[in-house]
Amino acid sequence: MKTRQQGFGVIAALVVVVMLAVLAAAIVAIGIVQQTSLAQDVQSARAWQAARSGTEWGVYQALQAPTLSPAGTGIWALGAASDICPAGGALGHGTDGKTTLDLTAATGFYVTVTGQCWRYSEGLDSSPSVQQHLTLVYRIQATACPVSTGCPATAGAQVSSVGYVERSRVVVVTN
Repeated sequence: MKTRQQGFGVIAALVVVVMLAVLAAAIVAIGIVQQTSLAQDVQSARAWQAARSGTEWGVYQALQAPTLSPAGTGIWALGAASDICPAGGALGHGTDGKTTLDLTAATGFYVTVTGQCWRYSEGLDSSPSVQQHLTLVYRIQATACPVSTGCPATAGAQVSSVGYVERSRVVVVTN
């Protein structure tokens, strides 16, 4: 009496189908991770350029704008109400000057630019009250982020999202 065995081919086919499904799922997951990483890299480059624009704007405000007129016309101009380097201070820094730039049309980011200033008197003559040369040292920090309330963002659903990118840049300049 002969007995026939059946069903081994069906089991082998199911194992192959399951293995192919697992392989396909792994390929899709890797593709999603790569797309997310690429998007974050592009956003990071945009944020860096926005922060760079912010520092360049701050350097212009600190160095060029005060020379346009005796009282200054820039946001951080000497003698202006927003002067971050007030006269009369010793070697300590003045108050922080801070503003937010809306660069969303070009980069998709808001940039918070903060400036600090230190005054130094160089080359005093025999009378300590007469200054020969006034040196101003500015520290300008620009932080770019996609949050309109200002950078660096500290809380909220957007900050904890996968696509949130923030970049900061600091420059120190002197006149």
